[in-house]
Amino acid sequence: MNKLKLKIIKIGGNIIENEQNLNDFLKDFAAIEGLKILIHGGGKKATELANAIGLQPKMVNGRRITDEANLEIVTMVYAGLINKNVVAQLQKNNCNAIGLSGVDGNTILAHKRIVKDIDYGFAGDIDAVNASTVNALLQNNLTPVFCAITHNKEGQLLNTNADTVASEIAIGMSKLYNVELDFLFELKGVLKNFEDKESVIPFINFETYEQLVKEGVISDGMLPKLHNCFNALQKGVSKVKIGDATFIKNSNNKHTTLSLK
Repeated sequence: MNKLKLKIIKIGGNIIENEQNLNDFLKDFAAIEGLKILIHGGGKKATELANAIGLQPKMVNGRRITDEANLEIVTMVYAGLINKNVVAQLQKNNCNAIGLSGVDGNTILAHKRIVKDIDYGFAGDIDAVNASTVNALLQNNLTPVFCAITHNKEGQLLNTNADTVASEIAIGMSKLYNVELDFLFELKGVLKNFEDKESVIPFINFETYEQLVKEGVISDGMLPKLHNCFNALQKGVSKVKIGDATFIKNSNNKHTTLSLK
């Protein structure tokens, strides 16, 4: 029996932080037919609020060190301000969305990252996604909107990378659906030359990916993003795409499609 299609989209900061970009995207997202899930981050907004109250966020290799004070900030911003604003705009566009963190319905279970070289504080690494609960929402015509807060089922909230949340939700739901996972950010796709924003690589398979990493074409922040992409493909997700928000409305617009072969 063929599985129903499910589209999962993760949006990055450049969409969230620009009110017009966000409203335009959410209008397009609401118009997508069929079952869908939205995941959002919001790190820059959390940094702005932390700075405004005199709390200096600590970053190591582009990753946030989440101490108790910063955990309170990211929870307020991700699960509160951003999540509810997104849900409100989707409701405005007749998309019956429901805002969630991984705590709600025990949807995403994680553990505090084990300290190796760096102590990332209350950063969470995902152990399980409760696909049956997420599916119950979808089957009741609700569109889940997830922020990047998880928990360990022992009362501890955890800050989790939003790309990882998207990847793990996609993997969990792939047991029930034919899942397409789309990562939307400020670029039109994976670039052959970072100085040329039009040099989008249209297709990347796993062999090409490994070669591009060796050549240094894929580096820095794109490394963990592509790692999440191929992890999802290797664990049951049917298709992964990367690009800016425009290809959601027009599939002919430039973007990168990833596959294993």
